Amino acid sequence: MDEQQIEEIELGIKNGVDVTIYAKKEFSPYQMWHIRKGLEQGLDVSSYAKPGFDADKMSQIRRELGGVLVVVDWEERTTSWREKPGARLKVWEEKE
Repeated sequence: MDEQQIEEIELGIKNGVDVTIYAKKEFSPYQMWHIRKGLEQGLDVSSYAKPGFDADKMSQIRRELGGVLVVVDWEERTTSWREKPGARLKVWEEKE
């Protein structure tokens, strides 16, 4: 394991999460970060704590599990929302 992976494991121990879920060399430090964050949020990370999911996919699933939905709405998806007049970035947080 590299230094970043070890740091993620140490942070998990410090924050009281079950690091055995992600303390595996198959996970990159970025994947470990998303798993650790999900555990810290009290999420069931079993749906995305899989080495086959890249960090971006893990991030998406973690946000969905955490009740955060991010939607970018524009007609031409080839244009950045920052460049397109009238583009809307909406973030909803569902609260129980």
